[in-house]
Amino acid sequence: MVVCKQLRARFRLNKNKKYTMITEEIKDYIRRSVLCWLATSNENNEPNVSPKEMFTYYGDTTLLVAHIASPNTVENIKVNPNVCISFIDVFVQKGYKIKGIARIIEKTDSTYQEKLKVLTDLFSDRFPIRSIIEIEIKKIDTIAAPSYYLHPETTEESQVESAMKTYQVKAIG
Repeated sequence: MVVCKQLRARFRLNKNKKYTMITEEIKDYIRRSVLCWLATSNENNEPNVSPKEMFTYYGDTTLLVAHIASPNTVENIKVNPNVCISFIDVFVQKGYKIKGIARIIEKTDSTYQEKLKVLTDLFSDRFPIRSIIEIEIKKIDTIAAPSYYLHPETTEESQVESAMKTYQVKAIG
C-alpha cells in the first residue's frame, strides 16, 4: 500500500489513465536548467559524463538532447543505451536525475526534422546539431543539495540567497 502511494505521488495519472512520467514540476526544472549532465558507459563499463546545453522534454515520457560535439557519448550509446541524465536549478539547488534508454536519431530518420525543430525553436540553430539523442524515461528521482537533509530548517529561499552570494549575482527587477 505504501509503495502504491509513493508511485502515485511520483507519477501523476493523466486523462488516459496512464502514468505521466514528466510532470509540470519536472518540465519547469528542465526549462530553468542551463545545462544537463548525460552519463553513459562504454563497452568496458567505463563511465563518461558530458554536459549538454540543448535539451528538453518531448511529450511525457521522452527527453531530447542535441548531439553537437559529443562523439564519446554517441559511441557509448551505440554499445550501451542505458543512460542517466541530471539537471538542477543552481540557485534552488534541487533538480532531477532521470534514467532511461537512449537511441541516436540520425538526419536520415523520418522523425529527425520534427525533433530538430523542437530543439532549435527553444534554443537556436547557431550550433550544428549532428544528431539527436532521444531518451525513453524509465525512472525519475529527485536531487537536492545535502543542506536540505543535513539542516532541516533549510528553505529554497535560503538556498537561493546563499547561491546568489556565492555566485555574486543579484536578482533583476
